[in-house]
Amino acid sequence: MSKDNLENIEDDILVYKIVETKNQHLFAILYDRYADIIYNKCLSFVEDKEEAQDMTHDIFIKLFVKLKTYQSKSKFSTWLFSFTYNFCVNHVQRKLKEERRNYSVTDNLIDNYNEEIIDDKEIFELKIEKLNQSLKELEVEDKSILLMKYQDEFSIKEISESLEIGESATKMRLNRAKSRLLKIYNAS
Repeated sequence: MSKDNLENIEDDILVYKIVETKNQHLFAILYDRYADIIYNKCLSFVEDKEEAQDMTHDIFIKLFVKLKTYQSKSKFSTWLFSFTYNFCVNHVQRKLKEERRNYSVTDNLIDNYNEEIIDDKEIFELKIEKLNQSLKELEVEDKSILLMKYQDEFSIKEISESLEIGESATKMRLNRAKSRLLKIYNAS
């Protein structure tokens, strides 16, 4: 296969060939396709260019090893973005733990669910600059689920698969994240 043919190959086939052959040249094609996108996702979590570059590098190292776990149940890009979000959330949480030794994040899913449902329309009407500042102040888990939904347009099912929780728990977490974002947004 010529280089041009390889660069136009579908993700699923490319991943299969990488897993089968462990060919680093094929992996470089995958890297070229997604490195900038992954870097920008990392940058949205850490806001430090060097750290985002390091995270991107680490993600692709881990990806090379984990590619064999991709099962084509969803698009490769969806799987890769979930992989990236999980890595970023874990990275930020480790960083926070280092900064605050006793810091722990909990999400009480057993609470009674009597919260007001936040309409997506409210999120779309927020002013971008103020929204970006509000997102910076939001907890990493809330930010992550909102970015999956609104930036990457993950479905509830894709988010629930990525977070490994049920769809109703996903809807509840998404609603809580929207509510927290609006509180921060309206307070500033």
